[in-house]
Amino acid sequence: MDPNIKKTKNSADSANYPEAIQSPSQFPDEVLEKVLSMLHSHKDRSSVSLVCKDWYNAERWSRTKIFIGNCYSVSPEIVARRFPRIKSVTLKGKPRFSDFNLVPQNWGANIHDWLVMFAKVYPLLEELRLKRMTVSDESLEFLAMSFPGFKALSLLSCDGFSSDGLKSIATHCKKLTEMDIQENGIDDISGSWLSAFPDNFTSLEILNFASLNSEVSFDALERLVSRCKSLKVLKVNKGIGLDQLQRLLVRAPQLMELGTGSFQQELMSHHCVELENAFRNCKNLQILAGLWDASYIYLHVLYPACSSLTFLNLSYATLRSDEFTKLIAHCPNLRCLWVLDTVEDKGLEAVGSCCPLLEEIRVFPAHPFDQDMNHGVTESGFLAVSHGCRKLHYVLYFCQQMTNAAVATIVQNCPDFTHFRLCIMNPGQPDYLTDEPMDEAFGAVVKTCTKLQRLAVSGLLTDLTFEYIGKYAKNLETLSVAFAGRSDWGMQCVLGGCPKLRKLEIRDCPFGNAALLSGLKKYESMRSLWMSACNVTMNGCRLLAKEMPRLNVEVMKDEEDDSHVDKVYVYRSVAGPRRDAPPFVLTL
Repeated sequence: MDPNIKKTKNSADSANYPEAIQSPSQFPDEVLEKVLSMLHSHKDRSSVSLVCKDWYNAERWSRTKIFIGNCYSVSPEIVARRFPRIKSVTLKGKPRFSDFNLVPQNWGANIHDWLVMFAKVYPLLEELRLKRMTVSDESLEFLAMSFPGFKALSLLSCDGFSSDGLKSIATHCKKLTEMDIQENGIDDISGSWLSAFPDNFTSLEILNFASLNSEVSFDALERLVSRCKSLKVLKVNKGIGLDQLQRLLVRAPQLMELGTGSFQQELMSHHCVELENAFRNCKNLQILAGLWDASYIYLHVLYPACSSLTFLNLSYATLRSDEFTKLIAHCPNLRCLWVLDTVEDKGLEAVGSCCPLLEEIRVFPAHPFDQDMNHGVTESGFLAVSHGCRKLHYVLYFCQQMTNAAVATIVQNCPDFTHFRLCIMNPGQPDYLTDEPMDEAFGAVVKTCTKLQRLAVSGLLTDLTFEYIGKYAKNLETLSVAFAGRSDWGMQCVLGGCPKLRKLEIRDCPFGNAALLSGLKKYESMRSLWMSACNVTMNGCRLLAKEMPRLNVEVMKDEEDDSHVDKVYVYRSVAGPRRDAPPFVLTL
């Protein structure tokens, strides 16, 4: 390095970026900012900001979008100082295991303090995308009243609000283009919020209220859809029937993505013809979802639109294999497919035969808590998909049984997996043919799939699985582990290897203090570590906090045992301990 180029610490507003090289830029500021505005990757922009002081400042002033993967990794004040021109914010809150009710109620991740700061420094805010955040009706009203140019709201797996909050958004956000409400813990008081859109409102491009339960005013919905000529995405809830769906499609043939309502309703034959013609006229339709309670009697109305579909989401449709097989035969261009395991292996065999372009498949359990269930999918269905869909790179597969040999064959057929999430439904289940642990299965995955970024393991696993992961998973970023391993050595192997690891999620494993403390050199480069129902103690957590003061070590204790830690959440933060921790969360 040129000795005249020196490294200097950034100011407090750049706490996420510890060092930048001070060197005169070779470009005028205007040119540099124009070039940087063409960079859309968060990682690329962060790297650019470290090149030199001029690039740091240019990146700072040219950035309009920000992604924060953990709302407690930084404070609103630091973000506001670091980036003065933000128009779009994506913010994630609670750990992912909150999806499985492992994070206690009232844990935190409230959006309101962020909104108050945004109102002060980002009056031109246009987009807010939240995941696993707590959002109150008051916060939604504040959002609607504070940003006159606001355009897009996406709430995924959030809680704390009701349909009254949505009414505030509909009433006051005159330029709204997107309202995307997915899988939220919402207090669904009524469907009257749809009537709150003004009569002259026409800008909506995306409307998704599929996860809401209450009946909406269909007249208001129909008028809204008719007015919004640029509407591209419409996902309705199961209160919308087939006859109403037909009327909506007639008024919005330009749709590219559709989530239907209930697909079980008695229709006269001429109504079926009208619905089929409506689908036929949707020339741009690429994504289809919904189909609640789908009846095979009406599936044929979808056929005219199927050939153009690239994504088919049937995760709410309990289709049997024969019904599904007839439908999937009309979908040769699918890239992404979500189904329930009611399609069984026979249905997945049809996927392997009919969908050669498939890149992603997710198979969900229809009855996840039914221990005596005899149906579902097995290794045979997975093998069939891998034989026919050689471009597959993402899989989430819930199954009843699996073998080491099957997984080895699957990854040989599809070596480009970046996401491999296998969930054998019965914890600790071995290879059902050999009664051996499933170590070699996941060994084959990490040895063969060199691009692997996300891995979820299951079945009977010894420490050997984690030895394989630590040694071969060089690009792994997220690892999820449950009911696996035999000693601390397993977790130590992962933390000692996996140079790109960012998120480690562990539950119900025998890993203890030695495992926890083996990551001292790793945690500051990771986004987070979650451990629950493991063998971690308060002393181990205190030692971790002492050795790594820049980490937040949050403990949720079992009240009956002062020494044992029920849950521990470890994450890096430039903001220090959070200020809103509830009494049951102890920050060490």
